[in-house]
Amino acid sequence: MSKLAVIQLRGSIGVQKIIKDTLTLLGINRKHGCVILENNQSTLGMIKKIGSYVTWGEINEDTLKLLQEKRSIKAKDKEQKEVIKPFFRLHPPIGGFERKGIKKPFTIGGALGYRGNKINDLIKRMI
Repeated sequence: MSKLAVIQLRGSIGVQKIIKDTLTLLGINRKHGCVILENNQSTLGMIKKIGSYVTWGEINEDTLKLLQEKRSIKAKDKEQKEVIKPFFRLHPPIGGFERKGIKKPFTIGGALGYRGNKINDLIKRMI
C-alpha cells in the first residue's frame, strides 16, 4: 500500500472549527508542516475535507528517506527512550510555489490539492 504526503500550505487563522479539528487529527499543526499517512478511504475522506488548505500526493521511498534524515525531529519519551515525531517541519519551497499561488488548485496552475508524484519535487524543494 502506498503512502501519502500531506503538506499544509495555508495558515489556520480564521478557519472553521471542523477543518481545524481535522488538521489536528491528521497531525498537521502549522503551515509548511508535513505528515506521511497510509493511503486508505478514511484518510482520503479527511484529506478531501481540508483540500483547500493542503496539497498531497504519493511519496516515493527515496524522498521519504531524504525527508527522514534531513528533517525528522527526535525527542525523548517518559522512559527516556528516543522517539521520532510523526511530522516534519519544512521550509517554504526554493523558487516559490506555482504561478497562481496558494489559493488555486494544482490542476489550474496553483499549489493546492492533489498533485500525484509531483509532491516529491515539492518536498525536495522544501527540505
